[in-house]
Amino acid sequence: MIDKYAVELAADIREGRLSAVEVTTAFLDRIAAVDGTVKAFLHVDREGALATAAEVDAARAAGEELGPLAGVPIAVKDVVVTKGLPTTAASKILEGWIPPYDATIVERLKAAKMPILGKTNLDEFAMGSSTEYSAYQQTANPWDTGRIPGGSGGGSAAAVAAKMAPLAIGTDTGGSIRQPGAVTGTFGGKPTYGSNSRYGLIAFSSSLDTPGPVSRTAVDGALLHEVISGHDPRDSTSIDAPVPPVFEAARLGARGDLSGVKLGVVKEFAEGTDAAEPGVVAAYEAGVEQLVKLGAEIIEVSCPSFTYALPTYYLIAPSEASSNLARYDGVRYGLRTGDDGERGLEEVMSLTREAGFGPEVKRRIILGTYALSAGYVDAFYGKAQKVRTLIKQDFEKAFEQVDALISPTTPFTAFKFGERTGDPYQMYLADLYTIPSNLYGGPGVSVPVGLSEGMPVGLQVMGPVMGDDITYRVAAALETTQEPLLADTAPDIHANVRFTSFSEGGK
Repeated sequence: MIDKYAVELAADIREGRLSAVEVTTAFLDRIAAVDGTVKAFLHVDREGALATAAEVDAARAAGEELGPLAGVPIAVKDVVVTKGLPTTAASKILEGWIPPYDATIVERLKAAKMPILGKTNLDEFAMGSSTEYSAYQQTANPWDTGRIPGGSGGGSAAAVAAKMAPLAIGTDTGGSIRQPGAVTGTFGGKPTYGSNSRYGLIAFSSSLDTPGPVSRTAVDGALLHEVISGHDPRDSTSIDAPVPPVFEAARLGARGDLSGVKLGVVKEFAEGTDAAEPGVVAAYEAGVEQLVKLGAEIIEVSCPSFTYALPTYYLIAPSEASSNLARYDGVRYGLRTGDDGERGLEEVMSLTREAGFGPEVKRRIILGTYALSAGYVDAFYGKAQKVRTLIKQDFEKAFEQVDALISPTTPFTAFKFGERTGDPYQMYLADLYTIPSNLYGGPGVSVPVGLSEGMPVGLQVMGPVMGDDITYRVAAALETTQEPLLADTAPDIHANVRFTSFSEGGK
């Protein structure tokens, strides 16, 4: 049962071949069996998930029409607020906090009658590229448990890769859905910024944070994308426009035909492939060849400002993090340390933040505070925003020539625990190819494209703002070529990755 894709499970539940309780129980049992090794979950809500599943079964028995993912279980990254369930952002400063409300995307999951299995691990406050910066535990990559599952959303990607959940919610600020997807052999989608709500999303960088789907296929991801997306008046950055037809596009792509589609290869990325491992480059280039065989036209485009995306991001994101995380002061909620009745407020705040924040969060707060300080704000933060505008203009010019851009998702496969924690810059390079689309605001997805030395490699597809449908179409088409590359290669805990056509799926 856990081998089935989300669209298959939804159809089985809808047509009575499986009950939602049976499906949910199977995934809960899988969590109990393997999460002691993978450590993807910070909290499992067995009772709540089974209660939702029972509601779905009762609704079906009463003849009610079920939604497209009713009864299909899902895991949620622990940076998304969930009423009545612990939400910690993997930080000690929020340890024990149980929110009194749901994030908008959680409300939509509940409205869709999707059992929430629990909350997944991440780098603290979503700041990291390996899930090694969680305050609670280290999540392993199911392909090799001595390696990282990517970050910051390594818990969600690992849960799907290890078949502990058919679907998961991640968040992407600089690549935190796509990069874990690439290194765990899963599909990860970053929607257009503002096309789904940030209300109830614990903020890291407000102009970049984007929640999105984690799944095993593009078709599954597209179905979840449509469930969680849409305008929300509670989010001032929410786009009041129809959700792009991503499910229809994914099903079209799954027919294996990309005739008439123009895909751009970024010249600056191609020239910088010496930053990528040879095996990653080889798998990516093989993927490009497959896209050509499917009918796509490959065109080289120049985006010169992409060269500056990494330093631009690491000025903007820490600056916004410095502002957002100022609220964790030990006064209003969360951890409070050193309040013995003798210390002043400022000292209590200092002790609370020292005890509550981990090293990477502190590093980014310090960097962001410096970049925003008097005398430096124009030289650093202001200049970074100007470069961000140039990056947006490069995207816009590129999309005058092509329908979407493609690149490797990451420069390297999953590295071993501790291999990069001593050098922050090497860690930051994990998001080299993903950061530009966050700065632009357009959609990007990562789809498995092969293996390098036995570890998964991802190919990234980036689209224009509100052009999410083309990214899903290309990803789903590429998946139809991948069975010979990935079938039966993953270790037992992963239980065989396989891809197949879903042109008839989800009916």
